[in-house]
Amino acid sequence: MNKLFFSLVLVQILILDGFSQTKVLPRIAIAGIAIESSTFSPALTHEDAFHARTGNNIFEYYPFLSPNSPNRKRANWFPTLKGHALPGGTVTREAYESLVTKTLDMLKKDLPYDGLFLDIHGAMSVVGLDDPEGDLIIRIREVIGKKTIISTCMDLHGNVSWRLAENTDLITCYRLAPHEDSMESKKRAVDNLLSRLESGKGIPAYKAWIPVPILLPGEKTSTRIEPAKSLYAKVAPIADQKGIVDAAIWIGYAWADEPRNHAVVMVTGDNKEKVTKSAEELAEYFWKVRSEFKFIAPTASLKESLNKAIASNKHPFIISDMGDNPTAGGAGDVTWTLNEILKRSEFKSKNGPSLIYASIPGPELVTKAIEVGIGGKVEAFAGASIDNRFAPPIKLSGIVKAIKHGDKNAETEVVLKVGSVSVIVTKKRKPYHYEADFTRLGLKPRETDIVVVKIGYLVPELYNMRADWIMALTPGGVDQDIENLDYKRIKRPMFPFDKNMKDPDLKARLVPTSDNL
Repeated sequence: MNKLFFSLVLVQILILDGFSQTKVLPRIAIAGIAIESSTFSPALTHEDAFHARTGNNIFEYYPFLSPNSPNRKRANWFPTLKGHALPGGTVTREAYESLVTKTLDMLKKDLPYDGLFLDIHGAMSVVGLDDPEGDLIIRIREVIGKKTIISTCMDLHGNVSWRLAENTDLITCYRLAPHEDSMESKKRAVDNLLSRLESGKGIPAYKAWIPVPILLPGEKTSTRIEPAKSLYAKVAPIADQKGIVDAAIWIGYAWADEPRNHAVVMVTGDNKEKVTKSAEELAEYFWKVRSEFKFIAPTASLKESLNKAIASNKHPFIISDMGDNPTAGGAGDVTWTLNEILKRSEFKSKNGPSLIYASIPGPELVTKAIEVGIGGKVEAFAGASIDNRFAPPIKLSGIVKAIKHGDKNAETEVVLKVGSVSVIVTKKRKPYHYEADFTRLGLKPRETDIVVVKIGYLVPELYNMRADWIMALTPGGVDQDIENLDYKRIKRPMFPFDKNMKDPDLKARLVPTSDNL
């Protein structure tokens, strides 16, 4: 009898142990539509620019969710749509509605969810629609309900409206500019979500939101230098406190004209006093150092920048062509800078200072270059098909030095030698970030006298390559002279537009939790 009893007990233990090892995993969806888009550019962004991934293809974007990663095994994942476009102009309403509809339809298929990882930028502009990210999250909530925990990750140049803050439960953003921690930040958003679900703690009890009336370009707020370096250094220690889940500071996006465009501080957690005091500490420090923000590198007119680069014995001397920076929302096809370069007598001869210009879209020239082949001579127009406010299309005449197909953004790239200038002409616009972007075209940027790139602050690889660097104050859809841009709808007073404004109210505003809306 005793043997039978113990056998039954043993079987019961084994069954219970089996149940414990096959615990029900949380059901987590993934979605996101991301772009940084300037309302001061005439460009429009269409759906194909988002290169949207759907279903399991989304996992390729996140190394921390690869098949054998620990996080992949901690949940049942339901990836829907993830679209991420190069920064550019305002998104067409048709493109936005199509992407949102596809996302919602895919979310409906596998309801219900315990959590949603929402991966957005925060600076999307859409024709006829304010605060697209706020609109997106509300429409997602209508599908998935209030019980699903949403964890949102954003770019620190995004904007956090009140309704975005209301409808998300966990929220974070990058802590570095340039964004070397982008994937680390996305992983943090997922880790926070998994932790709250696995622990049973669920939605954090408190979200503190503080709008800070500051609007500055990223080129003045890089975390490489003070005061942003010290400001953002305060975030991690605050986020690591017991009773706090995460903390974040958004610089905001300077080249869009909406009421939500300004800086924001948010802290989430379960300890009300720590959440509110920590948010106020970050906001107050941000406001205190507002006048200390400056450009990350020396700035000058293009003429002065070229004079300095030509006279320098430091190579490569990199010039940032900032006003039409496609990594910040510029159209990428303003010809003004290239026109000014080619006017200079120094570059007319093939024996002049070597200069690489990256880049200008010119599909007509690309087609002709393919026809004549490498070594052939081409004459055709390029640029200014979208943004011709500052200069018309430029006629380029030179020798084809390279043709490359297959780039995700450019599609086809051509190197045209004009005097001593190597002009990279693309079928579609493309920013040039990496040394390989140049070397794959047969160019040697480290051995070139001057490299001009349509970019603002240099991304790490270009920054490490530079022998010297200056940022040229050039015209375009992301003009750095923001105080003279035609803002009509941002909330005033705002620094730096209203330099003598009174100190704002930086008390924490507690945002209702999403399940109490």
